[in-house]
Amino acid sequence: MAVTTEAKTYLNYINGEWVASSSEEVTKSISPANKNEVVGYVQKSTKEDLDKAVAAAKAAQASWRKLSGAARGEFLYKVANILEKNLDDIAETMTREMGKTLPEAKGETARGVAILRYYAGEGLRKVGDVIPSTDSEALMFTTRAPLGVVGVITPWNFPVAIPIWKMAPALVYGNTVVLKPAGETVVTAAKVIECFAEAGLPAGVVNMVSGSGSVIGQGIIDHPDVNGITFTGSDQVGKQVGQGALARGAKYQLEMGGKNPVIVANDADLDLAVEATISGGLRSTGQKCTATSRVIVQSGVYEEFREKLVAKVKELKVGDGLQGDTWMGPCSSESQLNTVLSYVQKGKEEGATLLYGGEKVQGAGLEEGFYVQPAVFDNVSSDMAIAQEEIFGPVLALMKVETIEEALQVANDVKFGLSASIFTTNIGNMLSFIEDMDAGLVRINAESAGVELQAPFGGMKQSSSHSREQGQAAIEFFTSIKTVFVKG
Repeated sequence: MAVTTEAKTYLNYINGEWVASSSEEVTKSISPANKNEVVGYVQKSTKEDLDKAVAAAKAAQASWRKLSGAARGEFLYKVANILEKNLDDIAETMTREMGKTLPEAKGETARGVAILRYYAGEGLRKVGDVIPSTDSEALMFTTRAPLGVVGVITPWNFPVAIPIWKMAPALVYGNTVVLKPAGETVVTAAKVIECFAEAGLPAGVVNMVSGSGSVIGQGIIDHPDVNGITFTGSDQVGKQVGQGALARGAKYQLEMGGKNPVIVANDADLDLAVEATISGGLRSTGQKCTATSRVIVQSGVYEEFREKLVAKVKELKVGDGLQGDTWMGPCSSESQLNTVLSYVQKGKEEGATLLYGGEKVQGAGLEEGFYVQPAVFDNVSSDMAIAQEEIFGPVLALMKVETIEEALQVANDVKFGLSASIFTTNIGNMLSFIEDMDAGLVRINAESAGVELQAPFGGMKQSSSHSREQGQAAIEFFTSIKTVFVKG
């Protein structure tokens, strides 16, 4: 990849204008495929910048909420069309900035378009019910009231889809938004916000402020005029968000970690299970909260499955996500690469057997990037760190069990409960899995990482704050029910 010599500076978007931070400082956004390439310069914002954004959002909210849901939806349709028009540029920026392959980046951006159109249609759906009153001369019904100003704190792994699946419902239900994107993907976020700006949303309805989590993220948590916070990220930071929001009575929604299992039964289609385990665990370099991490296999097919899996993993091409023959791109940052390498080392120290990979990729012109070979471990027990802690990287831990009951016990033996899948042709196995698996998303004969935009998404246990995102379930967070009693 060529080194960019004249990278653009990207500004904050506050009250309908692109503005520099009051700090007059910028930071580099570098490419994980080549640490010498600067994708862009982004603002190192201050609390003063955040205060301006929140004030703009608060001022705009009264008139925005008075628009009909249909009118707000029309704005989202416009944003969707503009995003679609700019899909190739935004996808390429995403690949350059966070490393996922170009086909994955294009798919994610197209999903952002679909999410916007879905929620545009939500502007015409019902928002309440008529409830019989005990008073025969009265009318009683419910409606929905927006929260007000919503702070949106998003991660780097899905820099288009996650901001949009939070902002789109927030907006169509009458809220205004202040977005704090992850520092690693601000350039991509800025290009998404450019689509909102071009669509002509009223000034202050959508705002974006880039900067550190300790300043801008904490500022959103603490700000008295931010009425709700929707967060996706690590469980450690998520708990800080929840505690801070609770302390001042703000509504909060947290989507956090996962340690997602796939169970492979003795009667499974092994080729299908191998393909889905690799796709679910290693695409996007394993940097998905729903990525397959633990591979729990019944003993009757364990050796055959392991052999097929390792053979397929060895065939994967690691490289620059912009190259057409690349299957897996780099880790998103040097710190993420170091985290993956440290877990590989920890796995070996704890007694697991490293069957393949787990080393920094050398040669092939990849030395300047944050590349790692996908790792496959054998002889993993449930008490090991690689079986308990979220790695957020391309590491698969194989675990042998005798029965489906034991498989479910092992699958549930973690603090997380986001997604899980099973491969089986036995209806009894399927029903046991559906009933007994402690996860918010369970999938049968499909990879753990599939999430559809029209369906509720969220986790159990410490994977979430027990609310749900996406689909029609989003209305539950972004609005409050108002009960109305009318008597003539």
